[in-house]
Amino acid sequence: MDVMEKLTILTDAAKYDAACTSSGARRSSRQGYIGNTSSSVAGCCHTFSADGRCVTLLKVLMTNCCVYDCKYCVNRCSNDTRRAAFTPEELSELTIQFYRRNYIEGLFLSSGVMVNPDYTTERMIRCLELLREGRRFNGYIHAKAIPGTSPELVRRLGLLADRLSVNIELPSERGLQTLAPNKTRKAIFRPMGLITNTLRENKEDLVKYRHAPRFAPAGQSTQMIIGATADTDRHILSLTQGLYDKYRLKRVFYSAYVPVVENSLLPSLDTKPPLLREHRLYQADWLLRFYGFRAEELLDEAEPNFNPLVDPKCTWALRHPEFFPVEVNTADREALLRVPGIGVVSAKRILYARRARKLEHGDLKKLGVVLKRAQYFITCKGKMLEGLPRGQDGVLRNLVAVERASLPPWEGEQLSLFDGA
Repeated sequence: MDVMEKLTILTDAAKYDAACTSSGARRSSRQGYIGNTSSSVAGCCHTFSADGRCVTLLKVLMTNCCVYDCKYCVNRCSNDTRRAAFTPEELSELTIQFYRRNYIEGLFLSSGVMVNPDYTTERMIRCLELLREGRRFNGYIHAKAIPGTSPELVRRLGLLADRLSVNIELPSERGLQTLAPNKTRKAIFRPMGLITNTLRENKEDLVKYRHAPRFAPAGQSTQMIIGATADTDRHILSLTQGLYDKYRLKRVFYSAYVPVVENSLLPSLDTKPPLLREHRLYQADWLLRFYGFRAEELLDEAEPNFNPLVDPKCTWALRHPEFFPVEVNTADREALLRVPGIGVVSAKRILYARRARKLEHGDLKKLGVVLKRAQYFITCKGKMLEGLPRGQDGVLRNLVAVERASLPPWEGEQLSLFDGA
């Protein structure tokens, strides 16, 4: 099997991993090195950097040979599929050749578990050493840390990569026991904690020693599969909140389960991926990270799932009428950020603009407020817009109409991870 045939197999096997962002890394050009993170081939995946630029990565597995038998995975050991494995030399050379041809700007490297986690990680480390030290590659690298890998190897991997991630896979221990019997939550969280502690120690070292080696400067992330088990949105979001609080993750990624395996414990093959649910979880995740919400505020035991018809912020607003209306000319930043249709940027603009004069409803659209959502929850100079429905049912109907007009034109099919969508 030649290298390009391996590439076809191993990039296709990697396409269900959504945790492929390069945001947060700043590796500027260095004399004597090639590549940096500031600046139609199989495996080329589009992602976005911290400043919003589109970045192309080679997204590939080291191997799709795996000793685990996770029932949802196409690469599980019991599945009849073509197997392939790169040698460290082959993959490092391929990455360099793709970079020189301007196909890619970095590498996203994951792997099935060949022999055991340590053996697999050693092969990944060897590949990255050849890139960083042998080929002097200075571009972005995201590597997956495999649960069960020894701490020493995780540290070595983090000194070579810009970002590390450990996939949670399924939101609950019960789901792991049922669908991924070779994995445990303890084995997954152990490397997460190690990475968090090493990042903290490395930050202290960099303060003391200017030229100390940097450990995973873009931090760590994780991914969980949505829809393969019966876990509620409340459970998923509470887990997400805990990950951000305890492990200081940069991102949690949600991947709508695509039925690719026939199994009585999984959704049938004709089940459509829950793309809208995935979308709502990303919106809620944004509220946790940038808007000051907590998971326990957004969902509770009585309402454990989001309303798919409207975004989570509107759902929260409709469930808390006592908080509204918010007076735009006097409310603080935290109150403004609770209003549907007012984002981080538009809240900042409102706070600045109202220093000069009292704002009217007509001024808000110019400041970036989505008035079609916000108008039901705000007053300007103590007045709401005339002609708006006052009952919750009427407001909900109007918000649903606005939401339908703004959603992407999904028709129940899985979006390609290679089309830049």
